[in-house]
Amino acid sequence: MLANRLVAPLMAGAAASLVAPPVNVLRLSLHPQGLAPRIVNYSQWRTHLLQRLQRQIEASGDPELAALLDELRDYPMREDGAETSDEFAVEGVLVPLQLAVNGGVLSFFSATTIFGSPVDVTLAELAIESFFPADSTTAKALERLAAEIVRNAS
Repeated sequence: MLANRLVAPLMAGAAASLVAPPVNVLRLSLHPQGLAPRIVNYSQWRTHLLQRLQRQIEASGDPELAALLDELRDYPMREDGAETSDEFAVEGVLVPLQLAVNGGVLSFFSATTIFGSPVDVTLAELAIESFFPADSTTAKALERLAAEIVRNAS
């Protein structure tokens, strides 16, 4: 629902309907008119996201999440040269998001924090996913982008 100012330039080129609130980042990531064409390791990233969503469904039994999983599975698959595996095989602890941008590839790792407790319904579905640079090239590119955003805001 919320994102910092660095996110918008990274979403450039995605269909307006996918970035209009409320944004579903899974749909945005895997949709052919979203980020999918720019994700260098699409098959790995897709497998990672579908595994994570499957675990959420198993834990919650949420029919809306199950419908989303069906939708995402129906999106066209594309070969990207990345190592692939069975759709729900264990990929490992960390799967980077490798995003093609003007002038190169940015690599991120993410951490998701889910808030809530059995007694606090208002926090039951609050999740924050944070993306961090996975290498020094990405960190430097983000620093330059942030400086540019600040200059343009002045």
